[in-house]
Amino acid sequence: MSIDKQSPEHYFSIDPKSKFIISSFSTILRGHDFMFSTSSSVFSKKRIDSGTRLLVEKMILPEEGTLLDLGCGYGAIGIVAASTNQKLQVFMTDVNSRAVALSRINIKKNRIINAKVRRGYLYEPVEGLIFNCILLNPPVSAGMDLVKKMVLGAPKVLANGGSFQMVIRSKIGKKSFPLIFNEVFGNCTIISRGSGYRILKGEII
Repeated sequence: MSIDKQSPEHYFSIDPKSKFIISSFSTILRGHDFMFSTSSSVFSKKRIDSGTRLLVEKMILPEEGTLLDLGCGYGAIGIVAASTNQKLQVFMTDVNSRAVALSRINIKKNRIINAKVRRGYLYEPVEGLIFNCILLNPPVSAGMDLVKKMVLGAPKVLANGGSFQMVIRSKIGKKSFPLIFNEVFGNCTIISRGSGYRILKGEII
């Protein structure tokens, strides 16, 4: 994920101070229409960024169970996942209070009934829950140490057979993150490549 240069604040801020002015855009994802409300101090406020789009289009969803959109921003990944498979129970988390508010707005706007949003740091908001799938477009601009923590924490909340799917810029993490995935999960698969990004998948086997 790249830095949203249009935003005056870091989108990993806990309580953004910029004025909360909501705007909206429409887009087509996985062949369906979606409408998203956004604002300053969240990532890619004017459109679905290329990394998120690749993950949304190529993510491999379980047939049923629970799914986590970790660091959900305004909710595009989790909302599309919930819309694509209504048998899933989708949880969306973010440390940014504005992102959480926008995600809740967007769940209602897109008439999603099988998703909920929780605010907090990393996996703390979903403590005690086990997931069949975790999806992540990581906040690279907040630091690679934070992204590594997101990967390292995944096995504790994944069910047997569960997957962790993360999109990365090819020029940033194509060598380092497969090594991390192999260390954490014992495996790493590249699901897809495109637009300078690639999706990595690690599974609990």
